[in-house]
Amino acid sequence: MKQIDMSQMLSEMRALAAQARSVEAKDKTSGAADFAGLLRQSVEAVNEAQQQANALAEGFERGDPQMQLSEVMIALQKSRISFLAMTQVRNKLLEAYQDIKNMPI
Repeated sequence: MKQIDMSQMLSEMRALAAQARSVEAKDKTSGAADFAGLLRQSVEAVNEAQQQANALAEGFERGDPQMQLSEVMIALQKSRISFLAMTQVRNKLLEAYQDIKNMPI
């Protein structure tokens, strides 16, 4: 059974943090960010994570010897968390829209 490589996981987290900082710096230098493009990119990333997790789960269910249960579970949890975060962002956007809509003129 393959052990989870903590250094690889940490390097992935650092790469994601650096990517987030670069997007933030780009937004500050370019002024207004393309919100629709950023939202579309986020939804596509969540979709990709879910598809990858499903592919790993299907491979494990078929009995593929290269698929480890720990990797499948981590991928499923990552996709679940990213979906929940996207849902919360959607809820906040809808709440903000309703607040603006209900403002008196």
